[in-house]
Formats: sequence, structure tokens, C-alpha cells
Amino acid sequence: MATTADIRNGLCIELNNDTFRVIDFQRFQVGRGSGKVWTKLKSTTSGKTIEHTFQSGHTITEVRVERRKFQFLYAEEDGYALMNQETFDQISIPKDMVENGKFLKEGDQVDVLYHSQKDELLSVELPQTVNLLITYTEPGVKGDTATNTLKPATVETGAEVRVPLFCEEGDLIKIDTATGAYMERVKK
Repeated sequence: MATTADIRNGLCIELNNDTFRVIDFQRFQVGRGSGKVWTKLKSTTSGKTIEHTFQSGHTITEVRVERRKFQFLYAEEDGYALMNQETFDQISIPKDMVENGKFLKEGDQVDVLYHSQKDELLSVELPQTVNLLITYTEPGVKGDTATNTLKPATVETGAEVRVPLFCEEGDLIKIDTATGAYMERVKK
């Protein structure tokens, strides 16, 4: 058993007969009263996001999570095909279980989280950043570099991201998979 002092981002807990992952949390205290912990939780079964407030010191049931390395093979109509790096077993997972799956390209490594007691799939975590090639973007206007203007660009996976005007077709860029934001140009 854990308490609210153990809450951190990424922690999986049992709440109302469901398994939730902590996306965000904040501790606060009002006046002389006891403290509270506000959490934003995402269900690993339905994908719904809820907000829940715990009293400080409240006991929570922590779910033991096992991380397994998988390789992304290809996208299917309704999901993704992944291969276990140790046993070479292949699994198919639904698209709604992967957040920002549009940034996955063949051969990428992902972490698959399993409930260790029930051996059931909880969620799939992408790497924090990916390097993708720009396949299409409009050319930037020469001399228009004084402002922080962004333009749309399509990357090799088919996803669309907003990039600075100096980015061109064929450039390799780094993208934050959590937000889908452009980070920097990468040298080839």
C-alpha cells in the first residue's frame, strides 16, 4: 500500500475497480485544513481521462507494472503490430492504446506496460523524441525570418507538424512525441 505522498507522474493505481495512470498531479493546502492532492488520471482500459482529489495521507493501491521492450513493425487498419524484443512474439494492439501513434515508423522501440499480477496490457509508451524526415512543405519566403512564424509540414509517417519557415523538404527534424511539437533540425 502506498500513500498520496508516493504519487508521481506515470504511477499506475487502482481506483473504482479500474487501473489508472497518473498524468499530472499537484499538492496543495487550504488554510489550516489538511492538504489535498489533485490528480489527472487516464484509464488504461477505456482511455478516459478523469480528475480526482485525494486527502493527504490517504492510502492508494499501487499497481505493479512491468515494462517490456517491443519493436513497431507496421500499422494495421485498427491497430499496430509489435514484436517483443526478447521472445520475438508478435502482438496486435488497438490504435486508441497508443497516444500519438502517428509518429511511429517501422523499427522504432516502444515500452509496453503490463499489469504484473494479471499479465494484462496497460498502455504503450513512445520514446520522448523521434527523428523524422520532412516529405512535403511549402517553401519559406526569403527574408521572412524576423518573426517566429510556423508552417505546416508532412513527415515520413504521414503526420503533420508545424515547423519554422527555414525547414525544407528532405530535412531531418526532432519531434516531441508527447506534444507533437517541432524541437530542432537534426544533422544527417
